[in-house]
Amino acid sequence: MTDLMSKYFLFSNPSFLSEMGRIMDLGSTLNEYNGSPDEAVADFLAISSDWNTVGNDIRSAIAEHGKER
Repeated sequence: MTDLMSKYFLFSNPSFLSEMGRIMDLGSTLNEYNGSPDEAVADFLAISSDWNTVGNDIRSAIAEHGKER
């Protein structure tokens, strides 16, 4: 999973045509989300994604600190 996709894993990736249809969708009826089998799985994926992001930030900070020395 790319960094960008790991942040938005619950959102679907719409096609060009569906995005064009959103222009006229004033009631937000075309919103779609990727589902999870249950709340526990959704929570696990969200928390896992959050901690993955924290880990990436820490690794980036360590690398930057190493460059300064």
